[in-house]
Amino acid sequence: MLRDVVERWRAVAFVIVVLLTLSGCYAGHTASGPVFAGTGDRRDAVVAFGAEPVNLDFTRTSGAAIPQLLLNNVYETLVKIGQNGEIQPLLAERWEISADRLTYDFFLVPGVTFSDGRPFTSADVVASFERTQTDWLNAIAGSMAIIESAEAISETQVRVTLSRPSNQWLFTLGTAAGAIFPAELDFDLATTAIGTGPFEVSQVAPGSHIILSGRSDYWGAPPALDSVTVRYFSDPTAAVNALRAGDVDLILNLATGDQFRALEQVAGLQVLVGTSTGEVLWSFNNRRFPDVRVRQAFAYAVDREAVLAALTADFGILLGSMVTPQDPFFEDLSQVFPYDPDRARELLAEAGAVDLTVSLDVPSLPYAMQAAEIIQAYLAQVGVTAAINVLEFPAVWLEQVFRNHDFDMSVIMHSEAWDLLTVFGSPDYYVGYDNPEVLRQAALADSGTPEQWVAGMREVVREIVADVPAVVLYLAPTLVAANVGLTGIAVNAVTESFDLTNLGWH
Repeated sequence: MLRDVVERWRAVAFVIVVLLTLSGCYAGHTASGPVFAGTGDRRDAVVAFGAEPVNLDFTRTSGAAIPQLLLNNVYETLVKIGQNGEIQPLLAERWEISADRLTYDFFLVPGVTFSDGRPFTSADVVASFERTQTDWLNAIAGSMAIIESAEAISETQVRVTLSRPSNQWLFTLGTAAGAIFPAELDFDLATTAIGTGPFEVSQVAPGSHIILSGRSDYWGAPPALDSVTVRYFSDPTAAVNALRAGDVDLILNLATGDQFRALEQVAGLQVLVGTSTGEVLWSFNNRRFPDVRVRQAFAYAVDREAVLAALTADFGILLGSMVTPQDPFFEDLSQVFPYDPDRARELLAEAGAVDLTVSLDVPSLPYAMQAAEIIQAYLAQVGVTAAINVLEFPAVWLEQVFRNHDFDMSVIMHSEAWDLLTVFGSPDYYVGYDNPEVLRQAALADSGTPEQWVAGMREVVREIVADVPAVVLYLAPTLVAANVGLTGIAVNAVTESFDLTNLGWH
């Protein structure tokens, strides 16, 4: 049964690949490959994403779909994380850090305006930072709790004082937690986005698409495109068909690894592989599984190499923790819990968890549903019966699993950068992991020298991994297939954002 499930997913992917490769029935497609319109003078593009935002407000709505669309494109930050992980100036043209590492003076780019014409000043920065501690409901705001005060020294200078030194905080400013909003929020963030970025939201069609329009008054280099239409697909095959037909110009992570392998051979298309912050997490409700032996048994029960091969065609990589290879304190901990079904049975017996029945409540996302079937088969081999419940994503999954914590297990990709302590730093988070010592040790490490930070955080990560509040199945790659004429594709997902700012045609 187990081999059948894994091989079935590989077989399904293979059949799709064969059909896509051989079929000539798509609009705009010939036997020699897709026919794409001339691209040199185009001023628009159509890109395809998977998960659709439930609204436009990532301050009060969790998940990666909203900042994937809006961060860097509509909302900007003081600093930006470059494609190689380096910190770059953005709304702050420079900054100074005090000798005790507690005070940061940011000097803002002059002449910047929001998309509705109001000027950007230090007051907007102060208000945005203060709201992360008062108004935000998204758990990522916790990374800004270290701010003790933010003060407008002048219209173009902001002074931020931290409660303790931090090695990580400046990087945090380049993520969604550091997004800058107008000081006066005289609009509904759920339906309207007013930022300083090169695009503005001009149309939202729920269940279909969102259109971003380029700003001619943007303070920096204007975008090469007048508009980018983001279409949302729940069916990967439909997205691939749309790409081959020329109905979309780019698809992002919207196909199996085997489908991307086939697209590499299609004339007129380019396939790009980049890094990611997307850890695919097999999460446990620690409130329902308080015995660490049971959670360890789950970890031993599943062959993650088989999951990786079946779901990504080995594009992804195995991880043992929610720390990615681009992070300074990364360690390869993928073999801490190797596949060992005998050990899994022993631990379940020791814990008195014989003939265990669990619910596997997963979002209606292709990778999650595929992973759930493979996990179900592996768990059956160690005497655990898993009932799969597919929940509509995002609405139902967010309500049942994320907000109400009504689940036993789930599978979801966490795409936020540096999200280790977001996920495992609070018992109120959906996984319910409660270890105050982890927070104490992490704060101590973050306040130390860079060397102490790396060493201390590695100890923190090892402790979390040993407790198994969840299992990282694999780190998803960033996989992009696009019209060969499309340039400026930011293939490395170093934050939640898919950066559209440099897209253009040659």
